Amino acid sequence: MSDEKTRTVTDATCTFCGCVCDDMILTVDVEQHRITKSQNACVLGKAWFKEHGIEKRPFALVDGREASTEEGIEAAARILAEARYPVIYGLSDTTCEAQRVAVSIADMIGGMIDTTTSVCHGPSGIAFQGLGESTASLGEIKSRADLVIFWGGNPAEAHPRLFTRYAVTPKGMHVPNGKKDRTIVLVDVRRTASTPVADIFIQVKPRTDFEVLWALRALVKGRKIDPSIEQKTGVPLAVLEDLAQRMKSCNFGALLFGMGLTMNRGRHFNAGALLALATDLNQFTHFVAAPVRGHGNVTGADNVVSWQTGFPFGINFARGYPRFNPGEWTAADLLARGEADAALIIASDPASNFSKPAIEHLHRIPVITLDPKATLTSQLSRVAFTTATYGISVPGTVYRMDNVPIALRPAFESPYPSDEYVLTGIRERVRALLGGNRAPAGTPLAASVT
Repeated sequence: MSDEKTRTVTDATCTFCGCVCDDMILTVDVEQHRITKSQNACVLGKAWFKEHGIEKRPFALVDGREASTEEGIEAAARILAEARYPVIYGLSDTTCEAQRVAVSIADMIGGMIDTTTSVCHGPSGIAFQGLGESTASLGEIKSRADLVIFWGGNPAEAHPRLFTRYAVTPKGMHVPNGKKDRTIVLVDVRRTASTPVADIFIQVKPRTDFEVLWALRALVKGRKIDPSIEQKTGVPLAVLEDLAQRMKSCNFGALLFGMGLTMNRGRHFNAGALLALATDLNQFTHFVAAPVRGHGNVTGADNVVSWQTGFPFGINFARGYPRFNPGEWTAADLLARGEADAALIIASDPASNFSKPAIEHLHRIPVITLDPKATLTSQLSRVAFTTATYGISVPGTVYRMDNVPIALRPAFESPYPSDEYVLTGIRERVRALLGGNRAPAGTPLAASVT
C-alpha cells in the first residue's frame, strides 16, 4: 500500500450490476481502505463502492469460533469430501477465475452446481438452447440502434446507466443525435420509474406477454389478427400494428428484456417467443434480442459453467459427467425437497430469498459460505469465510451482460483472501482427502481415502 493518504484509480469497474461499467474514477482513502468518491457511478454503484471497505471480521468461523483461513479450508474440505449429495450454489458475484475452480470442485466430488441464473434468467437460458439468439454488444446498440424496446424491466431503478451510457441518451455513430434519433418503447404490466423515458408505453395485462408476442409475430409476417386481442391482452390491435410496422421499418432494432417477461406464466416460452420475434424481424431489417442481467458477473457464471459443462446452470456430476435438468438439480428445488446433505455457497445469500422449506433444510445440513460480509446464510453456516470483494480488492475477469469480458482494476488491497484462493485451497485439500481420485456418488470419506 502507498503512504499517501488518497489515491485515484481510473478506468475502474463497477461490479454491482450486469452493466459492469468500466469507466469509474475512484478516490481511495488509503489509510481507511475505503472509496470516498466514485465519479461516473450511478446511485447504485456509489452505494456499492461506499459499502465495500475493509471491515474487521474473522478470517473464518468454524462452528461459530474464530479460525484462520487455512483451518476453514480444512473443515470445508472434509465436509465436501464426506458428503454424499453436495450442492454448490451462487457464483454470480465473483470472478470467472473463481467460478472455474468451483466447477472443478463439483466435478471432483460428484456433486451439483447451480448459479443464481436458475432463479432469475434461467428461462432465458432454456430458450436460448431451443431457439438460439440474435444478439449484439451494448456498444453496437449504442452506435446503431434507432429502435430500442424494453420488455418486462425497470432499468431506471435497476440498471440506471443502461439508459444513459448504452441504449437511450448516448450519441452513436449512426444515431448522432442520441435520443432524438431513437424511438424508445417500454412494454410492462404497470407504469414504473422507467416509463417517462419511453416514447411509446404499452401496458399489457399481467400474464399475457406470450399472447402479445405471438400476435406481433403474426403481424410481422403479414397475418391478420382478430381485434378481440385487446380483450385478452389489454393492448389495442392498432397499437400492435403500429409497433410491428415500426419494428419492420427501423434500421437497427433491439429487444432488451427483463425478469418481468421470464418470471411469469409462460417463463421460457415467453423468452422463446421474443427470441423468435427477433428472428422473424431479421427478414426485414437487423434486430437483436438480449436479457438485462442483474448481478455483476452472472453472465460470467453462465459462460464459465457452459464452456466447462455444456449447460448454463443446474448441473449434476454424480455419474461422472455433467447432466442438466432444471427443477431437479437446481439449488432452490433440491434444497426444498431436502435432498442435499451439504452446501457450498459462493457470493450469494439463499437464506434471505429461497423458499421456507429450502431455508429450513439449510439449517439442517453443514453449509460453507464465502462472502465479504455477514449474511443470513453465513450466520447459519458451519464454515464461513470472509473474502475480499471482487473488483474492489480482487483482480480478475467478469462478463458484461452482453457477453463482453472485462478486466478488473482493484482500488486497494484486502487482508482477506479472494474467493479463488479459498476455493483452490478447498479443491486441493479435497483431492488429497480423496487420494487424488474423483469421489463416486455416495461414497463416504472412509471408503474413498487410500
